Amino acid sequence: YDGKCVFCRIARREEPGTALLPCQYEDLVCFRDIRPSAPHHYLVVPVEHIGNCKTLKGEHIPLVKRMMEVGKAVLQKNNFSDLNDIRMGFHWPPFCSISHLHLHVLAPASQLGFLSRLMYRINSYWFIT
Repeated sequence: YDGKCVFCRIARREEPGTALLPCQYEDLVCFRDIRPSAPHHYLVVPVEHIGNCKTLKGEHIPLVKRMMEVGKAVLQKNNFSDLNDIRMGFHWPPFCSISHLHLHVLAPASQLGFLSRLMYRINSYWFIT
């Protein structure tokens, strides 16, 4: 836990301004991005402080798979069912605004604006899917 990390505080429900969405795993939280780039833009965040996607190891594969499950589930709970029109991924350092692992879940990907298409470009130098 890092008290200076906003995502650690959100995960521990210490940020009353951030509403957590239902999540099927106790070690993950999900909430809306404060600067949405798509009609549906959520962040899936581990409760445990993990630096960023560059620090992930093989042992984290089940965690990342659960993060993706949560992302798909939150879209479906919010009446978005076309899972072929979504974008999920991590910003690669140094392009992370917050140094706590977080999966971006965006939908519909087809409605991303020009700048958002650049920011969340599939497997680019700055965003990995």
